[in-house]
Amino acid sequence: MNPVSRVLVVSDDAAWQADVLAELAAVAGKMANPFGLCFEGVGRSSDALARAGSDGEVQIVLVDKGLKEKGTTQPAVQLANQINRLRPELSLYILLQDDDEKVVMEELASHAIDGYFYRDERDFNGWFRILAAEMGEKAATPFYDKLKQYVRMAKDSWHTPGHAGGDSLKGSPWVGDFYDFVGEEMLRADLSVSVPMLDSLLHPTGVIAEAQTLAAKAFGAKKTYFATNGTSTSNKVIFQTLLAPGDKLLLDRNCHKSVHHGVILSGAQPVYLDSSVNRQYGIFGPVPKQVIFDAIAANPDARVLILTSCTYDGLRYDLKPIIEAAHAAGIKVIVDEAWYGHARFHHAFRPTALESGADYVTQSTHKILSAFSQASMIHVNDPTFDEHLFRENFNMHTSTSPQYNLIASLDVARKQAVTEGFRLLDRALKLAQELRQKINSTGAFRVLELDDLLPESVRGDGVQLDPTKLTVDISQSGYSTDELQRALFERFNIQIEKSTFNTITLLLTVGTTRSKMSRLFDALLRLAKEQRAPRALGKMPEIPGFSRLACLPRDAFYEAGERLPLLDDDGLPNTALTGRVCCDQIVPYPPGIPVLVPGQVIEANIVAYMARLLKTQKSIEMHGLAEEGGEFCVRVLRDDELASLPSRAWFN
Repeated sequence: MNPVSRVLVVSDDAAWQADVLAELAAVAGKMANPFGLCFEGVGRSSDALARAGSDGEVQIVLVDKGLKEKGTTQPAVQLANQINRLRPELSLYILLQDDDEKVVMEELASHAIDGYFYRDERDFNGWFRILAAEMGEKAATPFYDKLKQYVRMAKDSWHTPGHAGGDSLKGSPWVGDFYDFVGEEMLRADLSVSVPMLDSLLHPTGVIAEAQTLAAKAFGAKKTYFATNGTSTSNKVIFQTLLAPGDKLLLDRNCHKSVHHGVILSGAQPVYLDSSVNRQYGIFGPVPKQVIFDAIAANPDARVLILTSCTYDGLRYDLKPIIEAAHAAGIKVIVDEAWYGHARFHHAFRPTALESGADYVTQSTHKILSAFSQASMIHVNDPTFDEHLFRENFNMHTSTSPQYNLIASLDVARKQAVTEGFRLLDRALKLAQELRQKINSTGAFRVLELDDLLPESVRGDGVQLDPTKLTVDISQSGYSTDELQRALFERFNIQIEKSTFNTITLLLTVGTTRSKMSRLFDALLRLAKEQRAPRALGKMPEIPGFSRLACLPRDAFYEAGERLPLLDDDGLPNTALTGRVCCDQIVPYPPGIPVLVPGQVIEANIVAYMARLLKTQKSIEMHGLAEEGGEFCVRVLRDDELASLPSRAWFN
């Protein structure tokens, strides 16, 4: 299948435009045209914006600087800026009459413009070559191309990995099936740092550096780094770059556990901000905006603020005013965009965290876009970025034997995002809307809208919903979430993303197809026709608010401590834990919010909460509890350990 790259020529000079289109079409017919360049004309800015906002095959726009529109000054300038805001991945060229016009464009819209042509030069062969080269740069995958080239060179392997391009597996009576399952090309491409032409992730100067530069341009960053151990490692790298032991940071308690691990590794002093909670559905939302503003004002010595946007359920902050307030206080802002790496490539999802002013953004490129699992990116726009320090921390966490197929997948995912991301995301949005309507028509299942999902405390905060994340209320179906997941999996071959006690979450991505949607709707419709009587679904107990820290999380974590049982001999919450200081991060999953972090003082309601979860929510995992002799234990500081730690006056 050959690609199509549509070029819009925007001009109200109909005769000139017709001549240009005819000449460019003639050139396209006789010259090499691997990207399928084709040319169409529109006469007004509104038509150009409409096409750019609806046609995913538009790749380049040529705007006549002489464009005139009634009641509009500098319409070419305005159109250039509007197109850039709508679809920043599009290439934009201005058609000039003279150099004076170029000066105006450079002053008013230089950030949006990729190049210029002079209307009267009529060098259409030259124009075509430049536009083809523009598409070639956009479609380049420097690392992936070099990886393919190396594999095709068929070099004998006298280096790691030990399977030697799959030769240890091929033909084996025991494991030959793995060779067949994974495929020869994937195994031949599993190489190591012993191949200099493939560059080094730890010190990139060649094709990896080129791929990262292209990614930075695509995502709107000054610098972009590829990570092969997910956003979990990416968050830790940034923490260790920005925070020294004892530095204060503000963080959403609902952050991913890697953020809390980063607190331990950096030795920072955290100020935890409780998330908003929708108790009807067991969904945790953003931290209320006023809580964040109050925390910024109350902690003038804070160095970092980290937030998650969007959340697992698709709720995203109105980031711009929050970031502006943080920057006014001298606070760097990190945004975990693990679930929102696609947002740059469709206006329905924007603005992104980078566009809202964030200094650092981490993204799981594998979650919605086409990268392999574990493949992530770190984007940097910090004006005081210390690249040497960052690189030292990056290398501390990055394997010296990174998986090169992961790097290639990041290169390819970026290419797809800038060339057809808009079209694929537009399809996902339309399928999401259609699927909403179909699910609601079953009568037994209902897709929750933003108003249903928003906790009361953030209703005035400008929170938005990513419509590709569908949270489905199942409470009228007669099924429990465990039963429903089992039925979908075993009877209909469908695996969902996650669940709460009365909802399931469906994730639409660039890989969602109409056929998949049809099969899902058919499954839910069949289950709805069973007409089971609705039944009460046990609610998850309310997570206790944060108590207080007695010491730095790192200090508590690295002490030996002692282990006390969660339940006493009568099976009741163990009162001996009350007042003790926890050494570990204890996380009920789902929802994945720490109920205790290292250094936190344990209160009676926290012990009761954990005990009730273990008794009533059998499907929940309790990460961080030790298990001894068949019972769960909490690791806590001994009294002598607590007394020996540095002064704790600052936590009181």
